[in-house]
Amino acid sequence: MFEKLKAGFSGLVNKITTVELEAKTLQPILNDFKLTLVENDVAFPVSEKIATEMEKRLNRIEVKRLEDRKEFIRKNLHEVLLEILSKGREIDLLEMVEEQKRKGEPLIIVFVGINGTGKTTSIAKIAKLFMKRGFMVVLACSDTFRAGSIEQLEEHAKRLGVRMIKHSYGADPAAVAFDAIKHAEAHGMNVVLIDTAGRIQTDKNLMNELAKIKRIVNPDLTLLVIDALTGNDAVMQAEEFHTCVGIDGTILTKVDADTKGGSALSVAYVTGKPILYIGIGQTYEDLKRFDPEQFTNMILK
Repeated sequence: MFEKLKAGFSGLVNKITTVELEAKTLQPILNDFKLTLVENDVAFPVSEKIATEMEKRLNRIEVKRLEDRKEFIRKNLHEVLLEILSKGREIDLLEMVEEQKRKGEPLIIVFVGINGTGKTTSIAKIAKLFMKRGFMVVLACSDTFRAGSIEQLEEHAKRLGVRMIKHSYGADPAAVAFDAIKHAEAHGMNVVLIDTAGRIQTDKNLMNELAKIKRIVNPDLTLLVIDALTGNDAVMQAEEFHTCVGIDGTILTKVDADTKGGSALSVAYVTGKPILYIGIGQTYEDLKRFDPEQFTNMILK
């Protein structure tokens, strides 16, 4: 994973190690590095932020020994990256569901994103995560637009052994979500996971429909599912969904196949919201909690 991003950061450390830590020598190296980041799906504002911060931190700093200098550069890079990745409040789904359980209410999560990102599969993985901890889950198919969407979620529900609430195609998506919440409340269920139709982020009518679902069900969380392999388009999706609908966090899918790695940095920065989980495979177990510290250590090692 992220081999190209790792190589880019490694190259930066090696180059800076060999020059005087002054603006005039740092700037050409950092300008080249910005291009490397952009080539690896890091959004330009993020690459600019990293380069600017590093110049500020390193300019006119005296570090005598070569190895000390390498470590000093890595340490500062680590801090800058961690700041970018740790934006937004920390969200722990299991703590949230426990809190809702104490109040006698289900945890309601709406999932948004465009078609093909792995949204429905991610919902099934999150359902499995809750079920392993003993929580009762109900799925809601509020995607009444795309052909096959009901059957797809229904298949996941059967495999997991959970209830799914559905209406017919063309039905009001908000009504499906509302019925799922009422079902959960009536049966003492802990979690409602709501699938929505995949929206092209520039389709205002469909985005307004998403906003309507949110108004009616008032979810505890709205999570955006993004395919890490879509590169810079992931950034545009994140910005547009956050502006139009408002998201609380992100799930990045197909991370196991991502050689670049820039999407993680970019999405966290442009939304100011945390990445909660990453998808690393096709099974229900292939969902990993995203740890900014671990990610940073991995790309800088």
